[in-house]
Amino acid sequence: MKFRSLFVVTVLVLIPLILSAQNKQKPKLVVGIIVDQMRYDNLYKYQKHFGKDGFNRLINNGSNFTYAHFNYEPTSTAPGHASVYTGTTPFFHGIIGNYFYDRKLKKSVSNLSGIEGIESPTRLLATTMTDQLKIATSGRAKVISISFKDRGAVLPGGHNPNGAYWYDDKTGDFFTSKYYLDVLPNWVTDFNNKKFSDKYISQEWNLSKPISEYITNVPDESPYEADFFNEGKKSFPHKLNNVKQEEKYYFLENTPFANQLLVDFADAALKGEKLGKGNETDFLAISFSTPDHLGHEFGNFSLETEDMYIKLDAQIAELLNKLDNAVGKGNYLLFLTADHAGMDSPGYMKDNRMPSGELGSKTFVDSLKAFSIRKYGENLIENFSNKQVFLNWEIIENKNLDIRKIEDEFSFYIRSRFTAVTSIFTRGYLETQRPTREALNPLLNGFNPTFSGDIAINLQPGFLNNFCGIGTTHGSSYNYDRHVPLIFYGWNIPKQTINTQVYTVDIAATICNLLNIQEPNACIGIPLISSKTNK
Repeated sequence: MKFRSLFVVTVLVLIPLILSAQNKQKPKLVVGIIVDQMRYDNLYKYQKHFGKDGFNRLINNGSNFTYAHFNYEPTSTAPGHASVYTGTTPFFHGIIGNYFYDRKLKKSVSNLSGIEGIESPTRLLATTMTDQLKIATSGRAKVISISFKDRGAVLPGGHNPNGAYWYDDKTGDFFTSKYYLDVLPNWVTDFNNKKFSDKYISQEWNLSKPISEYITNVPDESPYEADFFNEGKKSFPHKLNNVKQEEKYYFLENTPFANQLLVDFADAALKGEKLGKGNETDFLAISFSTPDHLGHEFGNFSLETEDMYIKLDAQIAELLNKLDNAVGKGNYLLFLTADHAGMDSPGYMKDNRMPSGELGSKTFVDSLKAFSIRKYGENLIENFSNKQVFLNWEIIENKNLDIRKIEDEFSFYIRSRFTAVTSIFTRGYLETQRPTREALNPLLNGFNPTFSGDIAINLQPGFLNNFCGIGTTHGSSYNYDRHVPLIFYGWNIPKQTINTQVYTVDIAATICNLLNIQEPNACIGIPLISSKTNK
């Protein structure tokens, strides 16, 4: 009897230990953080402002890959999110831009436009790491994806998440599309009913520190910024009470308060979905959109951008603390990166005699059309977008013209007339090549045989299709648009700084390798951290 009692007690003691050991075999939660338009150097440019619990916690306690790049052009939001989560390039996943020309519809379309315009991932042609987690667990793992931008939520969530939610700038609420749900879950409705957005709209945006402590060395009333909030000035403090009532929620997403609102929503998702509480590894994808909005309006030589990063550091610290409390330190696996970087503010660069300039889109297209009429008796230019020329296949076929010869003749014409163009690639050439993990030809990696144009061009460093003196932008194959932060942190991640060349397509391969699941079906990345050497 005593032996039986002792056996029962021993079993009761061992079961929790066995379960605990099993849980150590995998993280309770994966957290993917994308900071829209975050340049790699922002981690260090603003580091003197950061506390120990935000970005510095990740840098000092994680695996920091300091030379991570996107390997394709165009470097924009939708391709960036798609490439991080699929581990491949637009050549395979099909997301060639935020918007792109659809030959069948004869118009520009959103990368998310599905049936009847409902936002969905149906144009995403490859699986994501979140898809693979769902497949590996027979659907038991929960996947939640949140962002202010629709594309920042839809693409990371993959094809069958438990939820993808983004911000409605008409109401200040988070919502979804009927592709995912007909009715919002109670936790989302409860969050929206609290109207945190109204609370933040009522606040002033003030500098976090005395202005003398900021790195930015341009006037607060800067010529490189817009009077975005319609205040009759560009300097701090910023108030939202001058904007139209029906536009207030739109303007909110262009302030650091939007990042805070997303952290609040992430906390609600953790609790509402009980993420990390089940027997499978769950996934929470978070994309901070505001840095991109501020970059476009104020540029990277602005107090607004610098102050936003100061506040974002504290918000990242708050998010990490919430994760610690929800699933426990060491029980979640996290990565932080960006969907693209951004060029130095063109207006600032020009005024400081740095290389800059423009192609002039209208002049370029008008010139090509005139050449086409002279050469072929017809206008063969159907569209020019994302630095790609779309030829009119219907006319070319009807006139029985040689399309490869036409591509070459247009290329020669462009080369002889437009000094802003540095390289030209034709469809005839690109279709004979194979994309690579390395950035040997970013235009090839960004080309998709089904959706791309017939002639792709690259511009000189610092040049744009059309010059913008206010704010900044992105989209090129140059390092200022491709070099982004990449940090892995938490479960099974060693402390290390790696300075060798890696690519953002490696993120999905790394996460899947750590989870011991199949990588996405078109993944061309490689694992950067081995699950077998860090247990």
